[in-house]
Parts: sequence; structure tokens; C-alpha cells
Amino acid sequence: MTPATTDSISSDLASDDYVVVGLATCFIKDEGEIHSVKVAEPIPSAALEAILKGIPTSYELAYATSLGAVLCEGTPQMPATFPVEAQFCDEFANRAIAAARTYKARPVATEHIPKGTTRQDFNFSLERKRILNSERIIKAEDNVKQHAYTHQVL
Repeated sequence: MTPATTDSISSDLASDDYVVVGLATCFIKDEGEIHSVKVAEPIPSAALEAILKGIPTSYELAYATSLGAVLCEGTPQMPATFPVEAQFCDEFANRAIAAARTYKARPVATEHIPKGTTRQDFNFSLERKRILNSERIIKAEDNVKQHAYTHQVL
């Protein structure tokens, strides 16, 4: 069993372990404008099974491959089926290792997409945009006003 990375982050995984990488359409907010970006990110088994049940998703496609094909000595490698403008998600290597563990724990999930193939029959929707660089600023005005007697026993 060959380790997936040279620095032994995952001694329990082999380079030929199954992993799914999805191509998602996300958005970046820049000076009030929103720009779309193609992002390659690993999909854990539970998320893949939910997507296959028809929930709306930002994933255009999912490619099943081996961990060694997307992580070469710890460096992310873009699948050849993805467009050249695609970018890696944050923490791609760690997320790929974590996703591979989910398929190892639940091998039945590997049957949905055979290794080396792509699946595109998802309920692709951009109705709820995934904005990558959004910040939540919570203000006092956001608090829900409660009735004066809410916490009193009458």
C-alpha cells in the first residue's frame, strides 16, 4: 500500500483509493459585482449521494478518479476533463484526503460513478449562489425583537 502523499498525512490511504472531484460554479464578489468562477473540489460520499437524489447543486459534473491522480506528492493535479480556467478550492489536498476516507468507509458509494468516468446528470442550479469571499457582518439591528413577557412566567 503506497501512501497518498510523501509527508505521510494519510498513512491509512493508498494512491489508488477512490475519490470524486466535482466542478462547481461559484461566485466571487468584487467591488459590488459578482463574477463566476469554476472550482474543482473533492465531494465526500454523503454529499455525492445527496446530489444524486436530486437536490439542487452548483456542481456541473463529477469525475471519479484515484487519490494519486489528483494529488501527486501532495500537490493538487487538475483532472484532464476539467476546463483550463478551473481553480482548486481552498485546502484541496486535505479535503481530497478527507473525501477519500469517506469512500473507504462507505465503499457502496463508489458504485455511483465508476473510476475514470464523469457524471453530469445533476440538478444543476445557480438559484442560490455560492459566494466564496462573502463576510457575514452581524449588527445589533439584526437581533429579533421579542415581546417583553417572553421570558417571564405569567
